[in-house]
Amino acid sequence: MHLLKTPFLLLLLVITTLSLFGCGDPVKEQIEQQLPITEKRVTQLGDALTNSQVRNATLIKQYADIVMVNKPHLKPLIDALRTDATTNGPMYKALLDRISTVKTQPQMFESSQALYNELLNIYQAADPVLYSDALSDPLNVLADMSDGQLPRINSLSKTQSQQANNAQDFGTGEQLIGNPNYGNWQTGSNGMSFWAWYGMYSMMGNVFGRNTSYSDWGRNRNYSYYNDYGRTRYSSPDQLKKQTSLDTRTKKSFSNRGQKFTSPYSKNRAGSSSLSSQSKTAQTSANRFRSSNVKKSNYANKPKTRNSSFRNSNTNTSRGFRRGK
Repeated sequence: MHLLKTPFLLLLLVITTLSLFGCGDPVKEQIEQQLPITEKRVTQLGDALTNSQVRNATLIKQYADIVMVNKPHLKPLIDALRTDATTNGPMYKALLDRISTVKTQPQMFESSQALYNELLNIYQAADPVLYSDALSDPLNVLADMSDGQLPRINSLSKTQSQQANNAQDFGTGEQLIGNPNYGNWQTGSNGMSFWAWYGMYSMMGNVFGRNTSYSDWGRNRNYSYYNDYGRTRYSSPDQLKKQTSLDTRTKKSFSNRGQKFTSPYSKNRAGSSSLSSQSKTAQTSANRFRSSNVKKSNYANKPKTRNSSFRNSNTNTSRGFRRGK
């Protein structure tokens, strides 16, 4: 009887040992598979930008040339906006930085799942069609700088969207407010937060004379692609965390005064026009982000669809200049 038990126990030990070796982290395996795919997609996007194969990037160059003729005194700002059409633009560089963070600082993520979600977000953000939609914000800043000579793209006119959203006019460049690629929210000693532009983008405030507070903007902002469609794709987890923290702090400040603060991300503003199917999928993810609790919102949510939906989906992006200012 003892002889029968010994082989059985040995067999059980072998099976248990093999099962333990086979119980690797499946998410880490997904990360290993996804990382080269995401890196390749970002590289391909860079090639597309260099070869003028991203529609709104091409239009940015054209718009910049036209605005430069009429407003040469704004050359530093125009040149800064023109870089968005290249791999030197802040949006593209941000994608490279985020990949670098995944590779060199994985400890920055709260879990393997959060890291994997970030790779998926970067992959989707680097889709040339979705990236083109995201470029509609700096493109439409140039359109507004033309004083109506050039039409907005992928967006209703300023007047139409203001009426639809009962929005306040935050001046030329308002599409870029809240986008961490162009500036950040700085809090003064009085506890009030104001938008501060990076580098040459500061001409937006200096020339057009606008000082935007977070409380005013949050309650009364107009449509922008970044804030209404692309925020979870074109922000790093740390940037999303900072946005959530500022929003929570502002709500608490208002509540202490017996007032209510409406978050800038509480609902989508109207104003988009002829966006791609990729952007509509991103909006669904953004809605899920807004509905999650503060703790979960520290990192971008995992999309419902797999990568293939972004690799193969078609676009209904407008091909012409449909709406003017």
